[in-house]
Amino acid sequence: MANASRPRRLPRLRRILALATDNRPARGYLTVFAASVAVMFLFPDSGIAASPLLLTAPLSLLSIAVPFGPGTQGSWPIEALAIGYWAVWLLLCALVNAAVIGALATRTAPGARSLPLPRPQGIRGLLTPAYDNWLARGYLAVVAAAVGFFLYASYLAPDPGFAAIWPLIVTAPLSIIALLAATPLEWDSSYAWLNPLIFSAGATLSGLVNAALLGHLARMLRTPEPRLAA
Repeated sequence: MANASRPRRLPRLRRILALATDNRPARGYLTVFAASVAVMFLFPDSGIAASPLLLTAPLSLLSIAVPFGPGTQGSWPIEALAIGYWAVWLLLCALVNAAVIGALATRTAPGARSLPLPRPQGIRGLLTPAYDNWLARGYLAVVAAAVGFFLYASYLAPDPGFAAIWPLIVTAPLSIIALLAATPLEWDSSYAWLNPLIFSAGATLSGLVNAALLGHLARMLRTPEPRLAA
């Protein structure tokens, strides 16, 4: 019985791969991601070279906090290992995002075709996946910590520094829109105190959207597989 739970991990991994490849929206996303990687190599000095990171946000942006990846200085084995680690991490992030898109594109989990998921009703139904599972709740805890630290640094710390980078990374890609929405207020210094509040509100909403998407994926992975009668 102690080892009975271990085989369950493989079906879940197979479900993630199935969600990431078994429907057109997910395959379309992976195609766009592959094209962005090609563009990154063809035009490494242009602004669109960062498109693979944006397409695989927010997970891919977490690698910024780890000083190991492209640009790491050292012997060639270390540099090759750093690039390989970054490439594998980027691919895993793309597969997770593709699985999330695939979960939105289907109402039944792979391997559980006879168990359709109910359609969410209203805003409450849409946001329920954002807090009814440990995966989404854990993500929301990280979002709350990042936004809380940013507000503390903005209003209480003598120098906020780059505190905004944490909520921006954690709640990307929608948080980029929140950052752009808060930036125009810098034109008038009398309203500058609103910048952190607007950005924090936008980052919080972005985090709720991401949490709902993660929660929906978690629901698909939790759906029990049908068992054949003996």
